[in-house]
Amino acid sequence: MARARHNNSPVNIQRIRERVTNGFRPFKICLSDGRKFSVPHPEFVAVGRSVVVVISKGDRVNTLDPLHITSIEEKLAHT
Repeated sequence: MARARHNNSPVNIQRIRERVTNGFRPFKICLSDGRKFSVPHPEFVAVGRSVVVVISKGDRVNTLDPLHITSIEEKLAHT
């Protein structure tokens, strides 16, 4: 699906929402500035209408603008 590769806020949010609710598997959210945020469990991410929040190590809260989400990567078991 070509549209899912573009920085399109509703598509990115919907893809993340589907990953969390449809047979969750750990993944990483990649941003346009090169940062990556690991989501090891559904409790570490919240998906709103226009924002994604990821909780990382040390209970750090990361608020992500979906327009900057460039891809979603599978997180391998050993990473």
